[in-house]
Amino acid sequence: MIPTVDLRSPDAAAVDEALQKAGFLLVAGHGVDPGLRASLRAEARRFFALPVATKERYAARIGGRGWLAPGVESNGNADVFGDRADGSVASSLAEAIEFPPDLKESFAIGPATPTGDPSIDAVWFPPNVWPSEVPELRTAAERYLAAMTAVSRDLLELCAAALGLPRDTLTALAEHPTWTFNINRYPPLTEVGEPLPGQFRIGPHTDFGTVTVLDREPGAGGLQVDIDGGGWVDAPYDPDAFTVNIGDLLAHWTGLRWRSGRHRVLPPQALAPHEELVSLVFFFELDHDALVTPLAPPVGRRADLAPVVSAPFLRERLDAISV
Repeated sequence: MIPTVDLRSPDAAAVDEALQKAGFLLVAGHGVDPGLRASLRAEARRFFALPVATKERYAARIGGRGWLAPGVESNGNADVFGDRADGSVASSLAEAIEFPPDLKESFAIGPATPTGDPSIDAVWFPPNVWPSEVPELRTAAERYLAAMTAVSRDLLELCAAALGLPRDTLTALAEHPTWTFNINRYPPLTEVGEPLPGQFRIGPHTDFGTVTVLDREPGAGGLQVDIDGGGWVDAPYDPDAFTVNIGDLLAHWTGLRWRSGRHRVLPPQALAPHEELVSLVFFFELDHDALVTPLAPPVGRRADLAPVVSAPFLRERLDAISV
């Protein structure tokens, strides 16, 4: 149901089918050095091990740059936006179930490519915050992010080709893209205690942008994917492949042909009370002012979806997950 696609020789038909059913792929042949992934994860663990008082010096809000403390984010509260049958954004945030905060902490990084417009840069291109206690984190992250940007562009080209369109159809809208990179730490049960009812490491949700490129660690309290017609299943894992899903913006562009990949990360499990996982999550978007016009039938599923501008489309969703 979730195939492995090799970027060196991708099967376009398999991509199209998987993104219709689940919005997820495993992606091999990406060329990213596994040693780089391991070194970044090790430096991130060094940062997360710092005292809370030290990490608070780098604290940020959702959408900002720096440390996102436990309790500031609830992804399940944005689930109202994802995969709506009528194709609308949302009639009201009141439709969302109130989920408890996610059981995680994060470190967020963004593009260091400001536009020069203070009103835009303050929201989409704020300066990154680098902890002086772990200077190696910046070095490893910047190398990794250069690789992620290249992989994301390859994926957007693959998406366009899978729909029989020119390969640069989407990358033409990403000449000065916004993106966010979150390093997520999922603490063990021995640290957070018994989860509240309905509490997850990350609550059920869809991502907001185009493609998400995930390097993850498997575990008992790990990633699950909502499969069309199959419900929640454990996500397949390949240590050499990235887990890739599409977000709301890309699903909207396809006229809801493709499904924004709905997923969740289970709470820490009693059978693995000491399990701590660290995920590297790269959320790629488009230019902040990109106008995304949904594909009409027969490629798209809907003929009545309105064009959207990337920045306000994303901002509404980011506001929804803030606690």
